[in-house]
Amino acid sequence: MYGVVNLKKRGLAWGLSLAAGSLAVTLAGCGPQKVAVAPPPPPAPIVIPPRPMPPMGAQVNMVIPVLGANGARTTVNSGISQAQMLWNLRSAYNVAALNCMGPDHGSILAGYKDFLVRHSKELTATNKAVDKEFASKYGKGGTKARETYQTQVYNFFALPPVVPALCNAMIGLAAEMQAVPASQLNAYAVGGLAKAEAPYMEFFNSYDQYRADLAAWNARYGAGQQTPMLAAPQAGSPAGVAPVATAPATKPQQQAYAQ
Repeated sequence: MYGVVNLKKRGLAWGLSLAAGSLAVTLAGCGPQKVAVAPPPPPAPIVIPPRPMPPMGAQVNMVIPVLGANGARTTVNSGISQAQMLWNLRSAYNVAALNCMGPDHGSILAGYKDFLVRHSKELTATNKAVDKEFASKYGKGGTKARETYQTQVYNFFALPPVVPALCNAMIGLAAEMQAVPASQLNAYAVGGLAKAEAPYMEFFNSYDQYRADLAAWNARYGAGQQTPMLAAPQAGSPAGVAPVATAPATKPQQQAYAQ
């Protein structure tokens, strides 16, 4: 009897021991498990946008008329007499007649020749009036002062990046001037000159925007690079304005189609 009892006790103890071991293994399997963590993705590459470029293929560091506090720019067409306005409009028309040779620009040259003939009396009187204005202001140096100023006017309207826009604008202006009666050309000059100058104002505005974009680009991507700065108007010119420095100085072409 005693042997049987002991065997049962031993079997029971052994069974309990195995159960406890299994429970320990089970409990051990229920502990914290290590979870594989994916490595962080690589940083996105920095994409540097193209460096801003001057509009219309213009030069870098151009001298352009500064935008004043009143929102206007001082150009060769600012603060001039009625007679000078008409003569400057004639100059813009002359520049277009000499430079606008596209297939859609045929009316410009033909219109300019007709303009000189139909308005010959008013243009002659205007030319004399402008001569008197310069003589009154500069005395014996009036002729030279007018030639210097007139060169600035032609260089202004012959600014290479803007000439294509002038040609397009002059198509409409040529049609308008052809309809102006001979006695009313002087009155038309105020609005006509503003229309001829409008493409240049748009260019100057876009050039200012280019400078701002370039400054922002340099600040973020191009440390140490110089940003072009606006130049102040040059003092001492007859018209008191800063000439545009992109186009080379040329001799006045106002007699290209003179009568």
